[in-house]
Amino acid sequence: GALYRYSRWMNRQHLAQFTFEHDKEGADQIIRNCLAEGKTQIGELEGNELLRCYGFNVLPTRLAKTRDEAADIAEDMDFPVVMKIVSPQILHKSDAGGVVVGLENREDVKNAFENIIEGAKKFDPDAVIDGVLVQKMAPPGDEVILGVNRYPVFGPLLMFGFGGVFVEVFQDVAFRLAPIGRNDARRMIRSIKGYKLFTGFRGRPVADTEILEKLMKSLSDMVINHPEIQEMDINPLLVHEKGKGATVADCRMILKASDV
Repeated sequence: GALYRYSRWMNRQHLAQFTFEHDKEGADQIIRNCLAEGKTQIGELEGNELLRCYGFNVLPTRLAKTRDEAADIAEDMDFPVVMKIVSPQILHKSDAGGVVVGLENREDVKNAFENIIEGAKKFDPDAVIDGVLVQKMAPPGDEVILGVNRYPVFGPLLMFGFGGVFVEVFQDVAFRLAPIGRNDARRMIRSIKGYKLFTGFRGRPVADTEILEKLMKSLSDMVINHPEIQEMDINPLLVHEKGKGATVADCRMILKASDV
């Protein structure tokens, strides 16, 4: 058995590496601006812009301060939209009733704005509420999580697995130390137990696993290039059918000024 596994490992497929051109300077500027403003825990507004610099597909997202502003933004984006609470003290928005999806008209958006603010105040009366995000609703896809946690000795540890609530229920995740290449990314993605669900299992559409390989490599590049990133969760990343890519639906990051 051990010899068979060793033989498979020795004869494993080696793919050509991806070649990317990231906007490192743009990402550096976003990080510098956040740290200069004292923002160490950042959400989708700045987080999406940072991810965009590394090739992630992100959704149109804007901050609303009032119910009428939220309705105007939603109308500009075209319905349906998603709305989310923005507060440094509320990192897990769903726990506070701070996420409402599938809003189809202005009146629904106005009502959702009031309900989200009210729910957030009940959840944490001391929370500072910056407003409510209005975001274009993403097309459907399989939910996965991409994550990073930086350790003082080992450096950035990358994570991949099934996302949404499933990451907590099934804990079907894989880890690798950055930096990784395309072959590492592929093996990482294929190592989780649920990988079969991406391959057309029981009539499900085949998922775009190549984009996952590219995004894991991009994530590795990002955390190597920007030591200020201490933690990151992209959860969920919605993986669409083969050839249709993936969309970031939510993200959060923790920054710390680099000693370098």
